[in-house]
Amino acid sequence: MNVNKVSGTEGYAEMADYLVQQWQEISFKEHHATVLHLLPVTPGRVLDIGSGIGSDAAAFAAMGHRVVAVEPVSELRLPGIALHDSALITWLDDSLPDLSLLSARNETFDLIMLSAVWMHLDELQRQHAMPRLASLMNTSATLILSLRHGPVPAGRRMFDVSAAETIGLAALQNLEPILHAEAPSIQKLNQQSGVTWTRLAFRHATP
Repeated sequence: MNVNKVSGTEGYAEMADYLVQQWQEISFKEHHATVLHLLPVTPGRVLDIGSGIGSDAAAFAAMGHRVVAVEPVSELRLPGIALHDSALITWLDDSLPDLSLLSARNETFDLIMLSAVWMHLDELQRQHAMPRLASLMNTSATLILSLRHGPVPAGRRMFDVSAAETIGLAALQNLEPILHAEAPSIQKLNQQSGVTWTRLAFRHATP
């Protein structure tokens, strides 16, 4: 097993076999029910950060979108590549807050999705990452992210990040919130331990 040194990924390589199986059982429509109406209707460019095994990337590709799937944990990325063999998905071994490989590609996107990612970044990393995300959004793009609240699983690195802080960081990049929703976890173990989620979505503020 490879040792992954990217902060925030602690515990994922060790649990990869279990997570690969677990994540395949999650319905895209159920998982993202609160934001489905914000997804691009016509095929475009999607950036899926923290793609895991690529379930969301595959769903976006099935809609006709071209997807860049960013996942730094090889024990998740490689099974994802094997599971979702699509010419519409480009996989990158990259990570926030820098996204250095992605930066070199000089691309912007219609949709940026961070599902269960933002809470892995500490305060300084979040301050550094938000401008990076804003720079990757085209003029009409949507940024969607989720914030996890509740007990941290053993061996993981997570922070309880508030919606207010996240909205404030986005405002510094001239991004305005278009969605703020609270929801319980859809996973039974998380439900039993009291895990809840905040969903936020942003677009560039209109002049």
